[in-house]
Amino acid sequence: MSLKGAFPTRPARLVALRGGASVARAQGRVVLVGAGPGDPDLLTIKALKALQAADVIVHDGLVSSEILDLAPAGARRIDVAKRKSRHTLPQDDINGLLVALAQQGLSVVRLKGGDPFIFGRGGEELEACRAAGVACAVIPGVTAALAAGASSGAPLTHRGAAQAVTFVTGHAAHAEPDLDWPALARPNHTVVIYMGLSTAGLIAGRLVEAGRSPATPALVVVNASRADEQRITTTLGGLAEVAAGLTGPALLMVGEAMALARAGGADVIESVLTNRSIGA
Repeated sequence: MSLKGAFPTRPARLVALRGGASVARAQGRVVLVGAGPGDPDLLTIKALKALQAADVIVHDGLVSSEILDLAPAGARRIDVAKRKSRHTLPQDDINGLLVALAQQGLSVVRLKGGDPFIFGRGGEELEACRAAGVACAVIPGVTAALAAGASSGAPLTHRGAAQAVTFVTGHAAHAEPDLDWPALARPNHTVVIYMGLSTAGLIAGRLVEAGRSPATPALVVVNASRADEQRITTTLGGLAEVAAGLTGPALLMVGEAMALARAGGADVIESVLTNRSIGA
């Protein structure tokens, strides 16, 4: 895919060398910024500062418009959204784009949903910048599992119910996820599956085959932290049926602690918080 037209047209910054006899292009930098799960109130202060200082923002499709609107009006936005079976830019081209923009002397924010290092391919972008000699920093973000657990009232770890939590991906490029099913099937262990809607039946089946009870509580959260957040409580045995009727970014959460989850949507929790005075 051609990158023509993807680069900002503003003049590159120049810096005078000693003696003033010549000038050289100032090296820019890349900041990998975790935008969190979507609610702008969950953006960290450090992430906000980086966003407001950006010349150009290279962002994922899952970054909410409310967060993008916090950027300077003059900052260039480049959407490199990835969707199943449709890539605006392949990952290698995104890596090259970040490097090229920084080499123009620009302050580049690579704005990623959730946290850059939790299934966000931030490590690949960091390596590409390092290989090109481009300065690259990382600002963590609230990953979706933390937001989903918090909004639903289901702790990811809980004494007596969940002594461990494991994040896995339900998506694999050419086959089923290569996971340690016996380890994931152990009791008192929360398993959070990212990108797992299309493989929910397979994952549930593998966990049951490995020894996890079909009656294990499960929770599905769609659009965690956003105004249209959806939460459905079920069991491991019912996970495939629930997932089949859903679309959008979703988390599958399996484990004994999910018995504490409350179903519904974000509006239910917001209403409770709004109408309950502290200490009441």
